[in-house]
Amino acid sequence: MATVMFMEHLDGTILVTAAPAIAADLGVSSAEVGIAITAYLVTVATFVPVGGWLARRHGPRRVFCGSIVVFTLASVLCAASGSLAVLVLGRVLQGLGGALMVPVGQLIVLRATDKRELLRAIAWITWPALLAPVLAPLAGGLLTEWAGWPWIFLVNVPVGVLALAAALRIVRDTGSEPCRLDRWGLLWCTVALFCLVTGMELASGADRVLAGGLLAVAAVSATVAVRWLLRAEHPLLDLRVYRIVTYRAANSGGFVYRLAISAVPFLLPLLFQDGFGWSPVEAGLLVTAVFLGNIGIKPTTTPLLRRFGFRAVLISAVAGGAACIAGFALLTERTPLPLVVALLLVSGALRSVGFTAYNSLQFADVGPAQMSSANTLSATSAQLATGLGVAVGALVLQSSAALGPDLTAEGLFPYRAAFGVLALLLLVPLVGAVRLSPAAAAHVTGRRASLRRRDSRP
Repeated sequence: MATVMFMEHLDGTILVTAAPAIAADLGVSSAEVGIAITAYLVTVATFVPVGGWLARRHGPRRVFCGSIVVFTLASVLCAASGSLAVLVLGRVLQGLGGALMVPVGQLIVLRATDKRELLRAIAWITWPALLAPVLAPLAGGLLTEWAGWPWIFLVNVPVGVLALAAALRIVRDTGSEPCRLDRWGLLWCTVALFCLVTGMELASGADRVLAGGLLAVAAVSATVAVRWLLRAEHPLLDLRVYRIVTYRAANSGGFVYRLAISAVPFLLPLLFQDGFGWSPVEAGLLVTAVFLGNIGIKPTTTPLLRRFGFRAVLISAVAGGAACIAGFALLTERTPLPLVVALLLVSGALRSVGFTAYNSLQFADVGPAQMSSANTLSATSAQLATGLGVAVGALVLQSSAALGPDLTAEGLFPYRAAFGVLALLLLVPLVGAVRLSPAAAAHVTGRRASLRRRDSRP
């Protein structure tokens, strides 16, 4: 599951670096290649809600293995593309495979994991999603420069083959259950997700009127979808799971946290290349400091949660993350390199802790009967947050540039505005973390006994 999650998240962002080379080879502009990126993100976000129903109807093992096959074959199609239309088709198929592969794989892990082992399991399947967007600029640049752009897709083939072989051998067949597809719920959810992601993508470009129309349709469709899902006898998504306090906290403030943090790997390479004038390889190598921070802190994330609990860890991770993003806004070309690297390392460490805490908290009190809906809703939320984070970052960046890129001596005003907005957004999850109970999900961290002993003291 960790392997396919890394593969899916890497593929969502690696195309950015290779866009100029792909454009030159296919005879189109770099901006036109952007539709291949958008097509992937929109497809993933749109089809995630179907994964839960398919897993119930056909069995998680069969859907998981089938999605790996679709994703791998679509990668071959992308690599062999001779035109932009074929590339976009391959990306749509990749998005379809990824939309099923990640949430269904995570559902398999959650169902097989005892609550006492939840922290360790979530830690293992969380770090690939953190590392992939950070490694994508460097990996994409190196593969494009040394082997050619088709290899950013061909590397998925051996990984997909090995993952399929492992899944067929390891994952048990838990069977299927007859269940009707909530067609109206699927329709309204699909329209809402498609219009929301597409509208946000277009909002950062020149099609502001079309973007506004799509966002309006998304708002109406989402309202209708919620009303339908609350009244349907067998809803596509069981919204009653939001009555669980810890799940609601992890998927409300956690959504904003993911949105803000996911935009950072997108903005940092642009700051280093366009703002500071560094080469793509230099920028990619520097951003890998975030990767080192992720890896360095990973062995301690579970002990931290067991020692201090979710509330204290989330407050520290969110507040520290906001401070790091604010620090990025103050960087200049003359900032000492060791200071930049240190800031990136700390940012990566806090990012790892925050994501692990939110991902573990959301399933802490979810029972087996609601696990499928809870997992599908959280996967949809995570995909939306990732896609919207990049869109929000790009929107603020371009809007600030339109106001005047020379509002500061270094011409860095657009980047400072973008990082400033992201830092302010993190105040939302910070308030949610402060309001969280100190004993939240104590049965998962093992702190229930220690809290009981402390409360019994005179």
